[in-house]
Amino acid sequence: MTGGLRMVGLPAVALALVGGVLGVQLAYGGGDFEPLRPADPCVARTVTSQSEGIDALTERLVLLGIDGAACRLEVSRERLTLELAEGGEPTEAVVEALRDGLLAAVRRMEDDGTLPPISDLVDEALDNADLNGLLEAAIRALPDSVIDAALETDDVLTRAIDDLDLRSILEDVDDQAALNDQMEAAVTQAVKDSLVDRLRDLI
Repeated sequence: MTGGLRMVGLPAVALALVGGVLGVQLAYGGGDFEPLRPADPCVARTVTSQSEGIDALTERLVLLGIDGAACRLEVSRERLTLELAEGGEPTEAVVEALRDGLLAAVRRMEDDGTLPPISDLVDEALDNADLNGLLEAAIRALPDSVIDAALETDDVLTRAIDDLDLRSILEDVDDQAALNDQMEAAVTQAVKDSLVDRLRDLI
């Protein structure tokens, strides 16, 4: 085959190959392509964390809480996250949906047994608390069994969520990447503060 004929033949071969591939795709349902739909936030999903302790607990709490809020508002979690990250003053409906979502996440983790005993969180909370040395020592000396009998993890989390100023937190979010980080930081601090306050009552 001469060079000229080869140049003419190549496009024809390419067109035939493309046609063959398209034919196979159509035969196996390739013509029924639909864009992927966002996951249903009302369907429970497994959420894990690479962190440990209170950070891991609050990371899961926030992710599940956003799912719950999206479900209540009847939007996808992606749409809700994007809207929250756009800034501006959140509506009362959004604030209440997020609080309810966080509280529902606590109940879910309690039901599925993924809430750690409160004694697992004490040392980390005390490490970040500004307590009198004698009071801190007295709390650390308490046996785990005494702490766990007196305090329930779900109760501490619920109190922390109830005390959160979610409106202020959401108003300070300025981009999507910062939303989870800011929410987790606020929830983490609230959990630590609530836990330390409850531990004081045991002394």
